[in-house]
Amino acid sequence: MALRYLNSFISSEAFKNAGRELTDGVPRLVKFLCCLQLTKTHLLTVVLTYGPSMLPTLGLTGNLCLAERISTRFEKLGVGDVVLLRSPDVPKKIVTKRLVAVEGQSVTYIVDPKNSDRSETLVVPKGHVWVEGDNIYESNDSRKFGPVPYGLLQGRVFWRIWPPKDFGSLVQSKGKDSVS
Repeated sequence: MALRYLNSFISSEAFKNAGRELTDGVPRLVKFLCCLQLTKTHLLTVVLTYGPSMLPTLGLTGNLCLAERISTRFEKLGVGDVVLLRSPDVPKKIVTKRLVAVEGQSVTYIVDPKNSDRSETLVVPKGHVWVEGDNIYESNDSRKFGPVPYGLLQGRVFWRIWPPKDFGSLVQSKGKDSVS
């Protein structure tokens, strides 16, 4: 008896219409997902940042931010920008840091801020940048792993979405030195 109902349903016009709608909808869904992936990979992405390294700019418990990926492709990042980069220590991890110096610039940094005031100065080599967390006491950054190859930069964080009380731009209004 159930087989008879199943056969009548399969041969019904409603089943045929559902099949047509599905075959019309799948290509649209695939196109949408491709556009979404293209946008995320090359133009704009949403990033969840957390941890103590960027305090007070970004919160400890998590901020939802927008990051654009065009600046890194055209080498238009400037000193002071908050950037996404692939961690030199853990390549699967993407971290958020502030761009402090670009190739050819000298940078003076405190080697171990928790234990001493000893500082060192170096010139950032060609094809590299120097990044640091805003919280120098709790940041794993260039002071530990040295200058970062420019190719590890993934994007520039420019807008905070969450939490709502901090909604707004992360771009600094002061003049910046461009990488190019």
